[in-house]
Amino acid sequence: MSRPVKLALAVLAVLAVAACSRDDEARSLESQLVKAGRAAIAASRATTAPTPVLTRAVLDTIDGPLLEVTLERRDQRAYLYVSAERRDSDPGRIVIWRTGDDITLAMRNGVLFATRGLGGDILSTTLQVADNRPGPARGGEKSFDIRDLDNKARRLTLACTLSDLGPATIEIIGHSLATRHIRETCEGGAVGDGTGAPGQVVNDYWVDSRAGLVWQSRQWAGPQAGYLRMRRVVR
Repeated sequence: MSRPVKLALAVLAVLAVAACSRDDEARSLESQLVKAGRAAIAASRATTAPTPVLTRAVLDTIDGPLLEVTLERRDQRAYLYVSAERRDSDPGRIVIWRTGDDITLAMRNGVLFATRGLGGDILSTTLQVADNRPGPARGGEKSFDIRDLDNKARRLTLACTLSDLGPATIEIIGHSLATRHIRETCEGGAVGDGTGAPGQVVNDYWVDSRAGLVWQSRQWAGPQAGYLRMRRVVR
């Protein structure tokens, strides 16, 4: 086994432990290994060595949910663990996903509504979700508060429609999953309004209502970050 692969797997092992233990020593070790793993993977991409590939056998040893996230614009990949879960007065369940170096994604029923550490972060989003239903529940107005380059928050409001594209079987590292493909198409924002809005945002969700999960999605994370591809590699 190559050194980059070993380091990548070590990162995953630490993430699994970190999901259960959040003391300072665990955080420090986790951060060091994540950075080492990223450096190793970057080095392997810079040569002819193949990019490390996870297998289901390895993932089956992980204790706790794990989310694979790819930043499309830079082709960067990271693995996030659950750092917090809660409910509030709004519909749906909030899950906070975190990397070892404290980049966080906040989701409600699998729908992204806030980011921290990506740059140009989404500070908050109004969502159309329902209790016990993964993904967006309906169309309607969707408002984002986005941190701009001058560190000010700017409001972007889009009009969204929801389309059910039907059943879709997806493959996630050795697992075949029956889902429905839901597409959210949002339009709005004016040129020069300071939000960097692309004019149209298209989010895709592959949902499993029986499991209550969004197994896979492609969601917009703001004008600076662009789109994130996400998949639940460990439930």
